[in-house]
Amino acid sequence: MPELPEVETVRRGLAPAMEGARIDKVEVRHRGLRWPIAKDFEKRIEGQTVEGLGRRAKYLTADLSSGDVLVMHLGMSGSFRVGHESRPGVYYHEKSKSAAHDHVVFHLSNGEIVTFNDPRRFGSMKLVPRAKLESEPLLKSIGPEPLGNEFDAAMLAAACQAKKTSLKAALLDQRVVAGLGNIYVCEALYRAHLSPKRLASTIADRHGRPNERAIALVVAIKAVLNDAIKAGGSSLRDHRRADGSLGDFQHNFLVYDREGQKCPDGKGTVKRIVQNGRSTFYCPSCQK
Repeated sequence: MPELPEVETVRRGLAPAMEGARIDKVEVRHRGLRWPIAKDFEKRIEGQTVEGLGRRAKYLTADLSSGDVLVMHLGMSGSFRVGHESRPGVYYHEKSKSAAHDHVVFHLSNGEIVTFNDPRRFGSMKLVPRAKLESEPLLKSIGPEPLGNEFDAAMLAAACQAKKTSLKAALLDQRVVAGLGNIYVCEALYRAHLSPKRLASTIADRHGRPNERAIALVVAIKAVLNDAIKAGGSSLRDHRRADGSLGDFQHNFLVYDREGQKCPDGKGTVKRIVQNGRSTFYCPSCQK
């Protein structure tokens, strides 16, 4: 499942083609995504200008001139391709070999074509009135953005104070912090030298105030996400940037998917355990 850096990378790749452009035509070739695309989707979106392209957690959001917001999720295998089929150029890329999975195609006023491809069809597209965005069920329970100014050690400690789960499980809870997934939680915990098995409540004192663990963890979360975004995200299976290229951050993993290898600090060996049905990679010698 794409995490925050992958979604942010896609947003940055789509923005030059989509922001400020009018959607002249939409082809919905397959309505059966994770949730069926609404019957009035084309009517509500054609003729509208994309005023801004944003991201909330793992969702892409396109603000339309109509007052609607197009909320999009990549699912497990979704990707966007930007290109004009008849004109080679800066956004041009050869047509995907899996064109049968091109489910939604946006034809823009600037001549660009943006195609959503999703072999597994776990992605989604939903139009939400901007005035109702805060109460939208997909978004209303999501926690703070980890790269936002408001996310700090005090906020994270307060959210974890009463939790009886492991620290890793707490960080994967989208109500605690938005956009983190298995890869970047493992990597952030290693950078902060904190065990994924540690109780989440131990990053706060009994009054819910942050301790040095919370401070180190927030620094690590922000750093690993920024590093991953600069590298274009991680391409393990399906993630591609909007220009068709792969992300590079998988080459910089410190512990994720490195079971049995020496940790970068050289103090121990990376171990794999299973927590809540997910693989966790960490160094027992470095992370306490």
